[in-house]
Amino acid sequence: MLVEMGSMLSLNSGVKVYDALKENDKVIYIFIETGRSNDLFEEKQFGEFGEASILTVIVEDVDEDEIFSEIYEAANLDKEDGGIIYLGQKIESK
Repeated sequence: MLVEMGSMLSLNSGVKVYDALKENDKVIYIFIETGRSNDLFEEKQFGEFGEASILTVIVEDVDEDEIFSEIYEAANLDKEDGGIIYLGQKIESK
C-alpha cells in the first residue's frame, strides 16, 4: 500500500532532499513546490518571510521508515528551525 510523506523545509533543504531522492528506486513519486513562510525558519530573505519548499513523497508503506530517515537526515531536521515532516494516511486504490 502507498503512503504519502510531506515536509515543509527551507528552499535549500528541500532541493537537497529532492536531489537525493529523485533517483531512489523506492520513491514512486516526488514533487517539490516553493513558497514562503514567516514562522518556520530563522533565515528571512523577504522581510518577515523566508523561502520554503513543500515536498511530497509517495512510497510503499514497507519503505516509509527508510525514506523518512533519509528525508530527516538530508534536511538536517535534528537542528532547530529545520522544518517539519509528516506521514499521511495510506493511499488506497479503488
